[in-house]
Amino acid sequence: MQIDIITIFPDFFRGPLDYGIVRRAREAGLVKITIHDLRGFTRDRHRTVDDRPFGGGEGMVLKPEPLFACVESLQLAACSERESRKQSVVLLSAQGERFDQKLASQFAGLERLLLICGRYEGVDERVGMYLADREVSIGDYVLSGGELGAAVIVDTVTRLIPGAVGNEASTRQESFCAGAEIGGSDGPSSTCASGGLLDYPHYTRPADFRGMKVPEVLVNGNHDEIRRWRRRSALEKTLRNRPDLLERAALSAEDKKLLSEIEAPSRGE
Repeated sequence: MQIDIITIFPDFFRGPLDYGIVRRAREAGLVKITIHDLRGFTRDRHRTVDDRPFGGGEGMVLKPEPLFACVESLQLAACSERESRKQSVVLLSAQGERFDQKLASQFAGLERLLLICGRYEGVDERVGMYLADREVSIGDYVLSGGELGAAVIVDTVTRLIPGAVGNEASTRQESFCAGAEIGGSDGPSSTCASGGLLDYPHYTRPADFRGMKVPEVLVNGNHDEIRRWRRRSALEKTLRNRPDLLERAALSAEDKKLLSEIEAPSRGE
């Protein structure tokens, strides 16, 4: 997979791309990440990338000329052909659709992904309308620029590329991974898939740390009880921390029964 990033701060990415799974995936040739300095596509001696907006207002806006010139130099397919060619141009913007695991999976299936890092008060609207395929935001808050968002997307997408993570099954069993069947195909010892819920609690040795003990069910060797406990715990954590996820999670009949058992005490029944 090829990932291109357009930014006015190319040195920013020296850290995020040089560690962990992203670094290993790059070294293994699973993903190629190229950083493009937007200032290299300006034509004036001051290398100007921004200007004041028409109509007045506070702050500066990224100009369209260098962005169009940079993207066109990369020789991507035309907008109408990008989907069939498995390419996408994404503008990082506070006004964009919210980035989530489903969108990350879509990006991971591409052959080429171009991320444009917005800056200042925004980007000339013609970039979003005629150059990018979509605008994406990593959350409902405002960052100084799209560089942090691009780093988040690169990390999230890279770990979904086959071979990037040692145990590929783990990426199908994490929080927000909807659509997987509980238990999977690994038999009774398999951990239960997320199904769009938050992940279940994890424990490791020692079994008793400063009087804080691992739940007995996890050490008794009964795989069916472990699976049920994990699913119940995932439902309970999701109800407590992110109840909105339950509205679109893949809930089985067993899930609904467990959820009713969890909700009953909270209603005082």
